[in-house]
Amino acid sequence: MTVAATLELDQACAEAIDLARHAAVRRAGVLEVGEHRAVVAEDTRVATHLFDCVHPGYPGWQWSVTVARASRSRVVTVSEVTLVPGEGALLAPAWVPWADRIGPKDLTAGVLAPAPADDYRLEPGYTGGESAADEDPAEASQTRAVVAELGLGRERVLSVEGRDAAAERWLESGGGPDNAMTQQAPALCQTCGFFIGLSGGLGRVFGVCANELSPSDGAVVSRDHGCGGHSDVVAPAKGVDLGVPVWDTISIEEGLFD
Repeated sequence: MTVAATLELDQACAEAIDLARHAAVRRAGVLEVGEHRAVVAEDTRVATHLFDCVHPGYPGWQWSVTVARASRSRVVTVSEVTLVPGEGALLAPAWVPWADRIGPKDLTAGVLAPAPADDYRLEPGYTGGESAADEDPAEASQTRAVVAELGLGRERVLSVEGRDAAAERWLESGGGPDNAMTQQAPALCQTCGFFIGLSGGLGRVFGVCANELSPSDGAVVSRDHGCGGHSDVVAPAKGVDLGVPVWDTISIEEGLFD
């Protein structure tokens, strides 16, 4: 087993505190340099001096000044000056890639969300998507080949996994069946005149609401969803029959003042 040798702190580099402080002061400007905190060996005849940064905007940060000495030379020179975070330093949040930061409903005007080349939700357009499950697979295959050769049609379409993921997401949303709106609805969307079914496989379960009074107007809803705007809801009758009054104060008896 190989044991790493402990670096020996060069005496000349360790004693070059004033040289290091002067370099830190020149680099710091208005950030200022505080007390000398430590010196650590970086390599043979190379050491780093650490000074406090006293600027209130950089709590916990330190000035790091690396000095070095050439072999057989007594002269110590400054190699690098930089500001580094120390214990308890105020740091910016860790960088997160854009693809991981963007989430559902985050797209606004001008925001782009590129679909990765290996997106599991999509497959090449020449497969035909749902049309691939044709009764005549040979004919469908020929059609897709011609479409691909001519460059017609969409480049990518929804994959089976993409449709399943969308279905699960929609069922768990406010347009699904498991919510208070559906529980109190007079009937389900599948019997509503405002329900427009989707085409393809998703149409067996979902459609779009076209009732402007519904909170789901223009949104995808499941067939077993429901709301109070069902087309079969009948408006209550207007007006009430008050019947004959108990004490008539309106009618005028004929001949009362004759």
